[in-house]
Amino acid sequence: MPPFPDCAPAPLLTRRQLAWLALGLPGAVWAGPAAYPSRSVRLINCFPPGGPSDILARSVAEVLQQRLGQAFIVDNRPGAAGNLGTDLVAKSPADGYTLQIGIDTVFTVNPHLYRPMPFRLADFRPLRVMASSGLLVGVNPATGIDSLPALLAAGRQRGLNFSSGGSGSPGHLAVGLLKANAGLQINHIPYKGNSPAVTAVMAGEVDGGVLATPGMLPYVKAGRIRALAVTSRQRSPMAPDIPTVAELGLPELELEVLYIAMLPAATPDAVAEVLQKGFEQALDRPEVLARLKTLDLRPEHDAGAAMGQRLAQLSERYRKIIQTTGIQVE
Repeated sequence: MPPFPDCAPAPLLTRRQLAWLALGLPGAVWAGPAAYPSRSVRLINCFPPGGPSDILARSVAEVLQQRLGQAFIVDNRPGAAGNLGTDLVAKSPADGYTLQIGIDTVFTVNPHLYRPMPFRLADFRPLRVMASSGLLVGVNPATGIDSLPALLAAGRQRGLNFSSGGSGSPGHLAVGLLKANAGLQINHIPYKGNSPAVTAVMAGEVDGGVLATPGMLPYVKAGRIRALAVTSRQRSPMAPDIPTVAELGLPELELEVLYIAMLPAATPDAVAEVLQKGFEQALDRPEVLARLKTLDLRPEHDAGAAMGQRLAQLSERYRKIIQTTGIQVE
């Protein structure tokens, strides 16, 4: 007879259970047959492959897969400025197996531009703000504009044409900010994506643009685009010599893009906790942080209710800008 007959041998832990322990989560989250995740998880990226949100999603998915023992698959569903993929998530089961990955404008800008909207912010549970980035204000050197004050002076004397990556994009909103807060005569020229919008500035098809920094910098360094300012709160680590709009006395022109992850609203707390912990650990990994830096993305930490409040405040700010300037989907 064993020396301790009343003590059953401890069960061996599965790979997934060991992953829960590594995440520091309580056993109740993973115990039993309904452990999460028990199958692959889809990360619906609302924009095309190869962009910052796609690279960020794949970086996080790789770590989550290692940590949680299930496949995390990035599924690109671009269209309607992010509305298409986001609507798919809104109508998915609230079980943690379908997440939305995108940028804040889907929730902070689109509701004021698209009627009717197929979903509401209330249909989602905010999971995490993963990162943020500013934009770069750049012009074609042939304009003769060599500073942000010179841009403001030129824009008040004559009409300027500025490109963006499309209707409702951050660049489109930036043009609205220049109109609303700086009184410029500026026309918005939408292109199908950031790259052709940058090319238009370089080629002189437009006077300038307020566009993603990584796409502009190679042409800034080559002397084919002149950088005037960045719209972020801090200088870009990719371009530390370029001042912020606030440094130049125009904090009202600040504009940052938030890269976010969302869940369907009814997702259980235990599942959201698993994912929040997983995202936190993924975004702390040195290789992920290095990748963010190459994309001019700054790590962010707002999650849950704090994230929801931040989105609501941005939505109100952008509502006023859109109402004042008459921005429309073109």
